[in-house]
Amino acid sequence: MTLQPPGHTPAVSPAGSPVMRTLMQDQTLAAVLLAAGAAILVLRAALWRLLIFSARTLPRLGARATAWPVWARATPFHLRFAAGHPRLHALLMGRLNPASFSGLPLTLLCLAAVYAAALLGGLIEDLREADGLVLLDAGVNARLLPYRASWLVAGFLWITALGAGPAITGMAAAASALLWSQGRTRLLAPLWTTLAGAEATTWLGKYLIGRTRPAFLDAVTEASPSFPSGHATAATALIGFLAYVIARGLPSLRQRFEASFWAAVIVGLICFSRVFLSLHYLSDIAAGVLVGTVWLLVGIGAAELSRVARST
Repeated sequence: MTLQPPGHTPAVSPAGSPVMRTLMQDQTLAAVLLAAGAAILVLRAALWRLLIFSARTLPRLGARATAWPVWARATPFHLRFAAGHPRLHALLMGRLNPASFSGLPLTLLCLAAVYAAALLGGLIEDLREADGLVLLDAGVNARLLPYRASWLVAGFLWITALGAGPAITGMAAAASALLWSQGRTRLLAPLWTTLAGAEATTWLGKYLIGRTRPAFLDAVTEASPSFPSGHATAATALIGFLAYVIARGLPSLRQRFEASFWAAVIVGLICFSRVFLSLHYLSDIAAGVLVGTVWLLVGIGAAELSRVARST
């Protein structure tokens, strides 16, 4: 033990020193991460309650929807329409039949895909013509700058690798082998249609739009154009489809919810990592999610139609 002379005062790092600034930044980041984790758990609880409410309410609405064609067939307008346009009438009644997947469920799935495609079109138009979206993208990127500590950047580099080409291809190949070994080969075509369609659309969009990426960090760079995000597209399409496959085989509603929710969290983390690492703008991520969602809905629809065809 070394004795200090009388009157000696140990040196204390001033509050503005680099060491203290780094310590305060790390404490702030830790608090932000804890708050984000708590928000995810709160969202999980809220969505579960909403799902329970929907599960109790939808059967009553379904019973009314099932009874609707009986009532509609008795109205004079319906009788005149059926007599004057028998083929169109049969087509519409088939599309609105809630008892068959090829009826109302498939119609809603198609409408959701069309809506997502329309949102994507609006986003592309805003990107080309509206300065507000460009300013929003730049503002979000700038607000993340103080939080880009080296240890957090390293963590998000691991997360973002889950949406890269090798990881996505590996997951798809492993899932295909597992499905093949389980005799669930009917899911292979929808799986690869979802992934291939999403990737083709994304890369076509990248080179048609040709948007420049934001300024890179020192830790990572990318060579391809920015819009839309390929990582966001592939993660949404593939992880979303794998979550559907897993949830479809689970026995309880709670298990299906957990599989879907945590898959969405993984997709969300991959998407956020692209913005955090300054590899994409926020609108790139939104476009990628929309592209992935469209192809995910296509894949789910194809899988369900295949299941119905094999069961009949």
